[in-house]
Amino acid sequence: MKLLGFVLNVIWLVFCGIWMALGYVVAGIVCCVLIVTIPFGIAAFRIAGYVLWPFGRTTVAKPGAGAPSLVGNVIWLIFAGWWLAIGHIITSVPLFVSIIGIPFGWANLKMIPISLMPLGREVVPTDRKFGER
Repeated sequence: MKLLGFVLNVIWLVFCGIWMALGYVVAGIVCCVLIVTIPFGIAAFRIAGYVLWPFGRTTVAKPGAGAPSLVGNVIWLIFAGWWLAIGHIITSVPLFVSIIGIPFGWANLKMIPISLMPLGREVVPTDRKFGER
Protein backbone atom coordinates (compact mmCIF):
# COMPACT_ATOMS: atom_id res chain seq x y z
CA MET A 1 0.00 0.00 0.00
CA LYS A 2 2.89 2.38 0.68
CA LEU A 3 4.14 1.93 -2.88
CA LEU A 4 0.71 2.82 -4.24
CA GLY A 5 0.61 5.92 -2.06
CA PHE A 6 4.06 6.93 -3.28
CA VAL A 7 3.03 6.52 -6.94
CA LEU A 8 -0.20 8.48 -6.38
CA ASN A 9 1.71 11.25 -4.60
CA VAL A 10 4.23 11.54 -7.47
CA ILE A 11 1.43 11.75 -10.06
CA TRP A 12 -0.38 14.28 -7.85
CA LEU A 13 2.80 16.31 -7.42
CA VAL A 14 3.34 16.60 -11.16
CA PHE A 15 -0.22 17.41 -12.19
CA CYS A 16 -1.51 19.64 -9.41
CA GLY A 17 0.46 19.42 -6.16
CA ILE A 18 3.20 21.86 -7.05
CA TRP A 19 0.81 24.53 -8.33
CA MET A 20 -1.55 24.37 -5.39
CA ALA A 21 1.26 24.20 -2.82
CA LEU A 22 2.78 27.28 -4.44
CA GLY A 23 -0.52 29.12 -3.93
CA TYR A 24 -0.52 28.23 -0.24
CA VAL A 25 3.13 29.25 0.13
CA VAL A 26 2.40 32.65 -1.43
CA ALA A 27 -0.55 33.10 0.95
CA GLY A 28 1.69 32.06 3.86
CA ILE A 29 4.43 34.52 2.91
CA VAL A 30 1.92 37.38 2.61
CA CYS A 31 0.45 36.48 5.99
CA CYS A 32 3.89 36.33 7.64
CA VAL A 33 4.94 39.68 6.17
CA LEU A 34 1.88 41.32 7.73
CA ILE A 35 3.10 40.10 11.18
CA VAL A 36 -0.33 40.19 12.86
CA THR A 37 -1.43 37.33 10.61
CA ILE A 38 1.55 35.03 11.29
CA PRO A 39 -0.75 32.26 12.67
CA PHE A 40 -2.51 32.28 9.30
CA GLY A 41 0.86 32.01 7.56
CA ILE A 42 1.82 29.00 9.66
CA ALA A 43 -1.50 27.34 8.82
CA ALA A 44 -0.94 28.09 5.12
CA PHE A 45 2.52 26.48 5.20
CA ARG A 46 1.13 23.42 7.02
CA ILE A 47 -1.61 22.99 4.40
CA ALA A 48 0.93 23.59 1.59
CA GLY A 49 2.84 20.53 2.79
CA TYR A 50 -0.37 18.52 2.86
CA VAL A 51 -1.42 19.67 -0.61
CA LEU A 52 2.04 18.85 -1.96
CA TRP A 53 1.99 15.19 -0.77
CA PRO A 54 -1.57 14.28 0.38
CA PHE A 55 -1.94 10.52 -0.09
CA GLY A 56 -1.41 8.64 3.16
CA ARG A 57 -2.38 11.68 5.23
CA THR A 58 -5.62 13.39 6.24
CA THR A 59 -6.76 16.29 8.37
CA VAL A 60 -8.59 16.07 11.68
CA ALA A 61 -10.01 18.63 14.07
CA LYS A 62 -7.58 19.70 16.78
CA PRO A 63 -8.85 19.04 20.26
CA GLY A 64 -9.43 22.29 22.08
CA ALA A 65 -9.72 24.46 18.97
CA GLY A 66 -12.62 26.71 19.80
CA ALA A 67 -13.84 30.23 19.24
CA PRO A 68 -10.46 31.76 18.30
CA SER A 69 -10.10 29.22 15.47
CA LEU A 70 -13.62 29.99 14.28
CA VAL A 71 -12.97 33.73 14.24
CA GLY A 72 -9.62 33.19 12.52
CA ASN A 73 -11.23 30.94 9.92
CA VAL A 74 -13.81 33.62 9.08
CA ILE A 75 -11.01 36.15 8.57
CA TRP A 76 -9.02 33.60 6.53
CA LEU A 77 -12.07 32.81 4.41
CA ILE A 78 -12.58 36.45 3.51
CA PHE A 79 -8.97 37.28 2.64
CA ALA A 80 -7.33 34.08 1.36
CA GLY A 81 -9.54 31.02 1.61
CA TRP A 82 -11.83 31.68 -1.29
CA TRP A 83 -8.86 32.36 -3.60
CA LEU A 84 -7.36 29.00 -2.74
CA ALA A 85 -10.74 27.26 -3.13
CA ILE A 86 -11.04 28.77 -6.62
CA GLY A 87 -7.54 27.45 -7.32
CA HIS A 88 -8.65 23.94 -6.35
CA ILE A 89 -11.71 24.21 -8.63
CA ILE A 90 -9.68 25.51 -11.57
CA THR A 91 -7.03 22.81 -11.07
CA SER A 92 -9.65 20.05 -10.90
CA VAL A 93 -11.30 20.96 -14.25
CA PRO A 94 -8.47 19.71 -16.52
CA LEU A 95 -8.12 16.64 -14.31
CA PHE A 96 -11.79 15.79 -14.86
CA VAL A 97 -11.49 16.43 -18.61
CA SER A 98 -8.54 14.03 -18.87
CA ILE A 99 -10.73 11.12 -17.64
CA ILE A 100 -7.67 9.37 -16.14
CA GLY A 101 -7.32 12.32 -13.77
CA ILE A 102 -10.89 12.07 -12.41
CA PRO A 103 -9.80 10.58 -9.05
CA PHE A 104 -7.27 13.39 -8.67
CA GLY A 105 -9.95 15.94 -9.56
CA TRP A 106 -12.15 14.55 -6.78
CA ALA A 107 -9.21 14.62 -4.36
CA ASN A 108 -8.64 18.25 -5.30
CA LEU A 109 -12.28 19.13 -4.64
CA LYS A 110 -12.13 17.35 -1.27
CA MET A 111 -9.40 19.79 -0.23
CA ILE A 112 -11.68 22.81 -0.63
CA PRO A 113 -13.05 22.68 2.96
CA ILE A 114 -9.55 22.79 4.44
CA SER A 115 -8.59 25.62 2.07
CA LEU A 116 -11.57 27.61 3.36
CA MET A 117 -11.10 26.87 7.07
CA PRO A 118 -7.57 25.64 7.94
CA LEU A 119 -7.34 26.80 11.55
CA GLY A 120 -8.20 24.24 14.20
CA ARG A 121 -7.15 21.33 11.95
CA GLU A 122 -4.02 19.21 11.93
CA VAL A 123 -2.50 16.93 9.30
CA VAL A 124 -2.07 13.33 10.45
CA PRO A 125 -1.16 10.00 8.82
CA THR A 126 -4.22 8.05 7.69
CA ASP A 127 -3.08 5.00 9.63
CA ARG A 128 -3.17 6.89 12.94
CA LYS A 129 -6.01 5.80 15.17
CA PHE A 130 -8.57 8.35 16.34
CA GLY A 131 -7.35 10.16 19.45
CA GLU A 132 -3.68 9.12 19.13
CA ARG A 133 -1.01 11.76 19.29
